[in-house]
Parts: sequence; C-alpha cells; structure tokens
Amino acid sequence: MASARHGTGAGPRDPVVDGKAEAITELMLEVAQCFFRIRALGQKTGLITSWGGGAFGFMRSLALLGPLTVPQIAQMRPTSRQRMQRLADELAAEGLVEFIDNPKHRRSKLVQLTRKGAARYGELNAQLLAIASTMGVALDEADIRKTAEIVRQLSDDVKVRSERLS
Repeated sequence: MASARHGTGAGPRDPVVDGKAEAITELMLEVAQCFFRIRALGQKTGLITSWGGGAFGFMRSLALLGPLTVPQIAQMRPTSRQRMQRLADELAAEGLVEFIDNPKHRRSKLVQLTRKGAARYGELNAQLLAIASTMGVALDEADIRKTAEIVRQLSDDVKVRSERLS
C-alpha cells in the first residue's frame, strides 16, 4: 500500500495518507470482517438464534448490569429503541425475560432475566467461552487484552463522532 501512503499521482487533490490513518483504516476493515465471520460462526453454532444476533448481548447486559429499561439497553448499542423493544418482547414470549415495575418511572418498565433466561444465558456464555478457548492459540493473553482495549477505544471514538452527526 505504499502508493496510498504517497498518493496515487492522479492529481493535486489526491490526499497523502499517513501511516497511522492507513493502519486505523486497516484495523477497522479487519474488525468488520471479523464481525461478519463471528456472526456466521454464531449462526452455525446456535449462539445467534432465530430471534436474532442481539439476543445474547441483550441478555448479557441484563446478566451483568441487572434490570434495565429498553431505552437504557438501546443507548448501549448502535440500534433503535424500537428494535430493542421488539427483541425484549420476543425474549419475553420465549420466557427468557420479564417486565417488572420501575420504581423510578411508572410507564417505563424494567426488563430482567427470568430463571429460564439466566440459565439460557449461562448456557450460551459457556458455549461462547468453549469456542473462544480454542481460538487464537498463537496469541498470548496480554496481546489479546491490549487489542480488545484498542478496539474499545476506537469504538468509543466512532460512537462520539456518530453522536455529533445525529
């Protein structure tokens, strides 16, 4: 990619891309490709079910943070409140979550895992950990954690930029 770093010679408007910008671009594209591969693996292994890929993340939020409102869950993800409401309703129909009264707000119910939902989340999490334990054998834990932190920082930057455009 040396030609991109030095411009293509197509004209004076051709931007000169610095190495860091090129590296961030490559990282973003690799993360996107990795996401799609993870999603495909999730579909093949059942981690992503007929009710969608967001179910595990939705249940994970409740397992880690306790009862939340649908708007709170939607704010944590790049998705709409309506999408999270549909997902909450679908999970409730499966008996995995339930709506409970919210002492802070009469109309906005809290969503919490049911016993069945907590058990299902535990099964899915164990399955994910089993898959993850066989991946990245050539990588050490410190490198993996550092990479996760870098991706988290990049994600936070993208979120801030996206919010400015809203």
